[in-house]
Amino acid sequence: MSEKHLHIVSFDIPYPPNYGGVIDVFFKIKSLWEAGIKIHLHCFEYPGRDRADELHKFCETVNYYPRKTGLASALSLKPYIVSGRRSEALFNKLIQDDHPILFEGLHSCFYIDEPRLKNRFKIYRESNIEHRYYFNLFKVEHRAYNKFYYFVESLKLRVYQKKLRHADLMLAVSQKDTEYLQSKFPKNIVKHLPSFHANSTPDIKKGKGRYALYHGNIEVPENAYAAKYLINKVFSDVDFPLVIAGMNPPEEINRLVEQHENIEMIANPDDQKMFELIRNAHINVLVTFQATGLKLKLLNTLYNGRFCVVNDKMLSGTPLGGVCDVANNEAELREKISTLARQEFNDELIKERDYKLNGLYCNKTNAEKLIGFIS
Repeated sequence: MSEKHLHIVSFDIPYPPNYGGVIDVFFKIKSLWEAGIKIHLHCFEYPGRDRADELHKFCETVNYYPRKTGLASALSLKPYIVSGRRSEALFNKLIQDDHPILFEGLHSCFYIDEPRLKNRFKIYRESNIEHRYYFNLFKVEHRAYNKFYYFVESLKLRVYQKKLRHADLMLAVSQKDTEYLQSKFPKNIVKHLPSFHANSTPDIKKGKGRYALYHGNIEVPENAYAAKYLINKVFSDVDFPLVIAGMNPPEEINRLVEQHENIEMIANPDDQKMFELIRNAHINVLVTFQATGLKLKLLNTLYNGRFCVVNDKMLSGTPLGGVCDVANNEAELREKISTLARQEFNDELIKERDYKLNGLYCNKTNAEKLIGFIS
């Protein structure tokens, strides 16, 4: 069989795989490499995330380009997250051969409508309906400058989304997002391909833990809003400990935590610490107020944690309701937590997770599907 090559344009350096989007990118690369695909990776970089030698294990070539963060990008008619990810060096590398190109997220799609790529097979990997995501950030943000930025960016993203018609294939992370893209682009091929992730089979402790856990990047407005909701509306009236763990929690949330004896904040845990927190929790509480994309932290929690309490928006577009406990308001959340606190996680529940997760969310199977799409 002749060698198969694939360009992947990533919005960020996908190592370490320690947040949602780059988790999908990194484990997709790894799974495709294991299937024999020769990958040419293109990463946009900016301060705070270092170049990663680990990527050379799985890629034929790894290329880095500086993200253009400045006034010119901000004032562009294109969305800031797109205009800042442009590079003549990247484009010159893409036109040196005729390999398919996978654009990771709308962020990386600056060149998707470039006429000189007209005859190339171009794939758009959806991770969010971005204009909806930014509009929801606008709604929960309270700082005037950030609120204005999110609103303007959501408008630009909604307009720029039309460029996706130049993709030969769209791969959406959830069934709901698949249906949305199919409705917007009826002439394009749109397929559901779940996110790639770090897990193979469920590895869950039986029995009981001593706390509930909410985790995420707390500096993201969506997650900060969810953390405040759990503190003020749920665990202030529940006699069960809550641990909040995540990156860079705002001072406002730290002050709220200090007012409650049953709530603890663990700021900036490393990967091992976060893994231990998830595994040792009795209940992982995952609520969101954005029904977009597939929440990779939900998948990770279901593979490694005991009881998982979610709201409908966290499940949006997934068939995972059967292995979660669903609660959609503060009263339901309090009742569900009080009930589960008295229960043990057993072998039957672990088997049910295994059955549900290792079909649709198997990395090897999904890599084979992706290869089939581009062959």
